[in-house]
Amino acid sequence: MSSEPISASPRLPGRITSVDFFRGFTMFLLAGEATHLFSLLMRSDNAVFHFIGTQLDHHEWHGLHFWDLIQPFFMFIVGVAIPFAVANRLRKGQSQRTINLHAYKRAFLLLFFGWALYFIQADRLVFRFQNVLAQLSVTYIVAYLIRNKSFRFQIIFSLTILLLIDLAYRFFPVEGFNHPWVNYENLGAWFNNKIEGVEKASEWATLNFVSTTAHTVWGVLCGKLLMSEKTHTYKLRALAIAGVTALAAGYALDLLNITPIIKKIATSSFVLASGGWTILALAFCYWLIDVKKQFKKGSWFFIVVGMNSIFIYIFFHIGGADFIRTIIQPFVKLLFSWGGETTVRMLTSLGVWAGLWYLCYWLYKHNLFIKI
Repeated sequence: MSSEPISASPRLPGRITSVDFFRGFTMFLLAGEATHLFSLLMRSDNAVFHFIGTQLDHHEWHGLHFWDLIQPFFMFIVGVAIPFAVANRLRKGQSQRTINLHAYKRAFLLLFFGWALYFIQADRLVFRFQNVLAQLSVTYIVAYLIRNKSFRFQIIFSLTILLLIDLAYRFFPVEGFNHPWVNYENLGAWFNNKIEGVEKASEWATLNFVSTTAHTVWGVLCGKLLMSEKTHTYKLRALAIAGVTALAAGYALDLLNITPIIKKIATSSFVLASGGWTILALAFCYWLIDVKKQFKKGSWFFIVVGMNSIFIYIFFHIGGADFIRTIIQPFVKLLFSWGGETTVRMLTSLGVWAGLWYLCYWLYKHNLFIKI
């Protein structure tokens, strides 16, 4: 996508406002997680707050919560933006070689920053692909390289990698790791242990980058559809059919006890079901914002965050949210300590969330867009 700012009024030529909103909304929620507000909601005695907090946390293993869709949302919307970004660079007169070099550089930087976050947290070099940036380094470059292939090729390619990783889990022969859908006893756990050099690594599989490549590839296909000269009705119908089909396939695999929906090892059923929800979410945003021309001013609030999405993601992961907390918390305690500890914590988290948003707004207001 182009790096010029978007106003809340008319859409800039060549932009799909719902795409910018989708990216910003996703990153805004990720910023919310960094404030610890969601975990406070989950621990609340209030039934409504507890339910919301539960949905804003990953499912323990077999099943699907709303929060399990956030990473697919982001990996998908990166794919949607690829056709727009390439077209924009071509309009500026860049050669295909220059565009390719930029894509390779971007993939490398995504991997570098993804690994850097792990290094900072662990205080040692760790080669993992569980976070969004590290996984995107792979899924982005694969989706970019096959973006000009036919629709049929890209669908077959994405379904093939889902089938292959599914079979790999089912028939992995190493004793102790040959239970495909059991936590810490599957191919993903074995691979984690090997590359991290430990006996019991994270339950989040590094191999997830293989199956989640489908999300970014599907994003490219949806981006090309939105860029096309097809009517709004055609685009919405195509998105709806694709979303419902993927959703039905994913849940069918789960309900028929073929492949369970497990986010932490990105099973094929999870990728299909989450992909279906993601495509339907984009269809709804496109219908509401770009077709019905509703929620234009409201969408701007989230677009501000999306314009510096990679920057704010890195910022709150390296302690930016905690830094804002140290500034805000004393004032919240001073003014609202009468409401109790829980009230102070929730208001502090909301203040941190607002601070992260304002940082994005300040960058936006000054036309500063930190991109890779």
